[in-house]
This record gives sequence, C-alpha cells and structure tokens, in this order.
Amino acid sequence: MSKRTLAHLLLLATALVWGATFSLVKAAIADMSPLLFNLLRMILASVILVVINRHHLRQVTRTQLLAGAFAGLFLGAGYQFQTLGLAHTAPAKCAFITGMLVVLVPVFTLIPAVRPAGTPRPTVLAGLGTLLGFAGLVLITTPAGTVLHNLVASIAPGDLIAFLGAVAFAAHLLTLAHSSRSMPAGLLATLQVSFATLTMLVTLPLEHAHAAFTPPVILALVVCSLLGTVAAFTIQSFAQQVLPPTHTVLILTFEPVFAWLTSLIFFHEALGARALLGAGLILAGIALVELIPGPNATEIPA
Repeated sequence: MSKRTLAHLLLLATALVWGATFSLVKAAIADMSPLLFNLLRMILASVILVVINRHHLRQVTRTQLLAGAFAGLFLGAGYQFQTLGLAHTAPAKCAFITGMLVVLVPVFTLIPAVRPAGTPRPTVLAGLGTLLGFAGLVLITTPAGTVLHNLVASIAPGDLIAFLGAVAFAAHLLTLAHSSRSMPAGLLATLQVSFATLTMLVTLPLEHAHAAFTPPVILALVVCSLLGTVAAFTIQSFAQQVLPPTHTVLILTFEPVFAWLTSLIFFHEALGARALLGAGLILAGIALVELIPGPNATEIPA
C-alpha cells in the first residue's frame, strides 16, 4: 500500500472518529459536566503526547513556546465552546456549525495582520462560499417562519455557543498557519494540547463541576483522548506531508456527515428538511472555499 493510499484511509478514519465523538460526548456530558470532561480528556492526551515527544521538549525555544501557547489558547476555547454548545443542541447541528470554521478563515484573512505570509487575499469564490455557509447557518439554527427582526433572538443558545467554537477553531487554524513550519509537528501538537489543558483548567470554575464515571463517560474519554486527539494529530501531521491540502479538506469535510449519521443512529435525532438544506449549503460553501482550484486551501484542525 502506498503512503498516499494509507494517508487517505487514515484521514477517512479520523473524520469518522471526529464525527462519532459528537454523539459520544453528548452521551457523556449527561453524567459529567462539559468543562470537566474536556479537562480530563486533555490531561490524558497531554500526558501521552509529552511521553511520546519528550525528546523535542528538551530543545524548545521561547518562540516555539509562545506559538504553542497561542495555538493552545484558541484550541482550548474552541473545545470549551463546542462542548458547552453540544450540551444544548443536537450533535449533527453542532458538527455542521463547527464546520463553518473553514468558511470563516477566508473572512479573517481579509485582515492583513491575520493573513499568513505568502497567502493571497480571498477570491470571489471564497466570498460566495462564505455567503452560502452563512445562509446555511441561518437555516440550520433558526426555526421555520422566523422574521428578520427576530432572527438573532430565534437562534438557540447552544447553536450560538457552538458558533463561537467555530470562530475559536478558525483562529486556531490561522495560528497554526503562522507557526506550523517553525517546529516539528510532534512538538507543536504537544505544546498546543498542553496549553489547551491549562486553558480548560483556568475556565473550569465557570461551571459547577460534577462527575459520575459511567461507561459512556469512560468510553468517551478514552476515544476522545487516544483517537480524537493523540492519534488524530499524528495522522493529520503525516497526511499533510504526502497529500495536497485539497485532498485533506475533502476527506475531513465528511466529519459533519459522520456526526449526523451517528446522531441519527444513537440519538434518533434526524435533521428536518430546513436543517438538511442548511447543512447542504454549509457543505457547498466549504466546497467553494476549499475544493475549487485556487489559493484559498486551508487545513481543518483536529
């Protein structure tokens, strides 16, 4: 089996794991508070990554430490918002809203200070993709018959919190674009996950933490830590070395589709016609931004 074929298969497996974790976490946070779940997940992942990449940590520079800190701050914020939103909305909706990060990135790169060096301004297709994604977001988060002046008020709190997670993940992606070439992938993964853990520790007092280590909680912690974080970061780093960015994004856009399927199977939460149309528009927006040949290709973070 060639490296390219292996990379495609591993990325598809990663998209499946990431999609399935929405339903796993949804079940887990019925028995454990969301922020505590995230903290325990990241502690386990951090310990494993530190052990694996300990030789890189002995030579870390101040610049690398700062880059890892910023990446970890946004990564931690993204997971906190995503999991809090998931507590108040369906897994499939949360996954499609999170997928909006890919259409948010071109919007953010309109700011010269944010745009990574060598990255051109977004194209007209990127703008159209952003509009499609926004239209899809409105459809998937608001009930039918919503009038314009009630648009914001009609959005469920969980959907809005999940969208803040997408904003944080987009900022995380851009941070990686600025710093990923300045250090080994293993070191960057270790630093950002470790600093994400600190972010989660600092924000833990925002909730009344409670825990019951039931089978769903233990299963979700193991899958999210080992497969959704440690393995996923490693696979993505490997795949980015052998595949074009468009191939990576094309495969990883299956994440919300897998999330919808697992939500349907385990929670019987089917998206209605309006929400399905919104999900389709979001995927179409992602396709225009990422899959049409052009200078806008980005990578989806784990």
